[in-house]
Amino acid sequence: MKLVNVIRMIDHVEPPLKDILLNILEAIELQYEELSQQVTKTEFNELKEIVARLAEAQERTDCRLEELAKAQERTERRLEELAKAQERTERRLEELAKAQKKTEKELAKLIGEHKVTRERLEGLSDTVGYTLENHAYKGLPKILKDMGITVEGRLIRKYLVVGDRERQVNIFGEARRDGERMLILGEAKVRPSKKEINRFMGLCRRMAEEKDMPIFKVFVAHDFPPKIEAYIREKDILPVWSYELD
Repeated sequence: MKLVNVIRMIDHVEPPLKDILLNILEAIELQYEELSQQVTKTEFNELKEIVARLAEAQERTDCRLEELAKAQERTERRLEELAKAQERTERRLEELAKAQKKTEKELAKLIGEHKVTRERLEGLSDTVGYTLENHAYKGLPKILKDMGITVEGRLIRKYLVVGDRERQVNIFGEARRDGERMLILGEAKVRPSKKEINRFMGLCRRMAEEKDMPIFKVFVAHDFPPKIEAYIREKDILPVWSYELD
């Protein structure tokens, strides 16, 4: 029932009761207004709290966006630095590639020059070696004769078949001592090495087994370092200096 209708009905009530009813209605209206205002304040406070939270969230969002913007700026600077570093690296690699190409050309040139030098040295060594051998063929028979060894025929350079290989020996010949036949095997080197001596000893052992005869071993050289000369004598090889061939 609407309030206005209630008031019209009260008008027909006796005055004492009418006053009581009007007071009651006034109290009810007052409570209704207070209740309406109370609900409004609560909702307003809740709204204020929501607004405050939204403001804080917005502030945090703004801060985060600012941080992201700064991070983006740093990232862009870093990328720019990386791009420049990459550019420098590519230039450096290009320089290194050019230097490598130049080095390869120089190395190829040096290899070619070294090959020519080696061929010349080998040719010179062969010339010296052949000259030394030729002197040995003429001078050794006299030296051996003084030792009681008589060379039969001539001393020569010869290829010997050892196993399934051919080996060249610089000095080869046959001789006799006290009626006993023997082989003369020798090498002519500018300056012999232990490796050459050991290889020569291996050849002598194989020939002694195949020919079943004693081997007289000799090394002719322009120079015998003391340790090498001692090693040669230890192997029962006669060292002959080139000047002794004259």
